[in-house]
This record gives sequence, structure tokens and C-alpha cells, in this order.
Amino acid sequence: MRQSNTAAAILADGKEQLMKAGREPHAAELFLMDVLGLSRTQLLIRLREPVGEDERNRFFAGIARMAAGVPLQYVTGKEEFCGRLFTVTSDVLIPRPETEELVLGALARAGRIWPAKGGLKMADIGTGSGAIAVTFKLERPDSDVTATDISSAAIRVARENAEQLGAEISFLEGDMAAPLAGTRWDIVLSNPPYIDPEDKAGMSDTVTGHEPHGALFAADRGLAHYRTLAASLPDLMSDTGLIGVEIGHDQGSAVRELFRVAFPAAFVEVVRDINGKDRMVFCEIKQQ
Repeated sequence: MRQSNTAAAILADGKEQLMKAGREPHAAELFLMDVLGLSRTQLLIRLREPVGEDERNRFFAGIARMAAGVPLQYVTGKEEFCGRLFTVTSDVLIPRPETEELVLGALARAGRIWPAKGGLKMADIGTGSGAIAVTFKLERPDSDVTATDISSAAIRVARENAEQLGAEISFLEGDMAAPLAGTRWDIVLSNPPYIDPEDKAGMSDTVTGHEPHGALFAADRGLAHYRTLAASLPDLMSDTGLIGVEIGHDQGSAVRELFRVAFPAAFVEVVRDINGKDRMVFCEIKQQ
């Protein structure tokens, strides 16, 4: 390890440690920015300045965790989603850009279907960190948002994010759509577990070793929760409604068919993400 205590020196050491462990070295720069509370531009300006002992210790402790495979977001305890910082712990999945596309796609469709309607009842099934529910509520304040999760620990994280970001949301604990029974919903969004357990061996240990498996994997080649949603949502949706789910890149046809059967008169489409992969299925239900 280099003897200098400048930001440049400890950053170089951090990158070297991550590279030796087979990890992404750029994470060292992102983490140092977080430790010092600086933007990238500010860090570049201050690279020759010394870093205090407490900050150095915190930095190298975090580097050691990342070298062992802990994701950067679990080390910092936060991740950005649609321009807002969300608290994340190992009890919830780390929000990802693909899920941002699901929310933005839902907001665009809701704006077209209900351009002026207030009081839209929206549910986020399997909320995790609350990223979907909180973002929808803040972008569409006139909506009445409820978030569910089977994990009480996840609900605690989601509730904390809602409070920190000023989003008024109701939280219900339970499996999939079960807590939503007895009410009609205009919009239902979900990013359910959808990875085939058979694919686990080929995944990074930063994911399989640290993110909650209950939020990652699903039986029936990853389709189990879509079958549950397709079976339960017809009794819960309003006459005019919108369902949006995130999917695996090879599940588009199967999930689309599940919702076509469940909602024969609906318009069901598979939507690709920014990388050109099938990533979302939207089901627009129209009053007959």
C-alpha cells in the first residue's frame, strides 16, 4: 500500500485491491466520492489533498467488503433511482435502471389513459425498497398508492424511503396480490422474482451471495409469480386498468400469453429496454 495519504494515493490503492480481487475498480472512485461527500469533479480537483484518518479507515474497510463481493450499494447503504436516493439494505434488491423504465412506461401510459383523473388507486406488488411505489407517488401525486411485500424487513426499508422522500404510501404485508383483496385497482405494477433457479450458477457472486434470494428466484423457470398475478388480478382490476410487470429477457412471449388469457379483451404488449431486450409487459384493460 502506498504511504501517501492523498486522495489520489488511496484511490489508487483501492482500485488495485479491487482489481486483485477480480472486482470492478471503478467502484473505488464511486465509494471515495461517497466517503468524502464529493462529486466527481470535486474529487478530481482535490486528488492531491490529504484524506483524514477516519475517512481513510472507512474507505479501506469498504474496499475490503467490496473485494469480498459485497455490492457497492450495500456498502454505502444507498442507490439512485429516477433521480432520487433510496436507502438499501441486504433485505431488499438493489434498484436497477431497467425498473426505472417500467415506472416511466407506466407513468406515460397512465398519463394517456387518465390525463386528468385524480385518486387513481395504484398498487406495487413486492415493493422491496419501495422504489416503484415512491417514484410513482411523487411523479403522480394525485394517486393513492399502496405497496405490498411478503417481507416485513423489506417493508421497513420501503417505509423509511417513503418517509425520507415525502411520499404518502400505505404498506401491507403479505404474499403477492393477497393483501389487495376487496378493493379495485386502476394500476398494478410489479417487479417480481423472475430468475430461473437453474441460472444461479452463471450469475455473479455479488448478486447471489448478497441480494435476497426470495426477491431473485422463482419456480417454474422463473414464471411462477406471473402465473399467480395472472390468476389473481382479474378479480382486482378496475374496468379500465393498467398492469405493468418487469420480466426476464427471455420471458416476453410466455408472460404476454398469461395476461392475454387472463384479460382476453386487453391490449397486451412486450416492451424492450434501452438495451433492446424484452424487459416489460404492459396490459391495458379497457371498459367494454
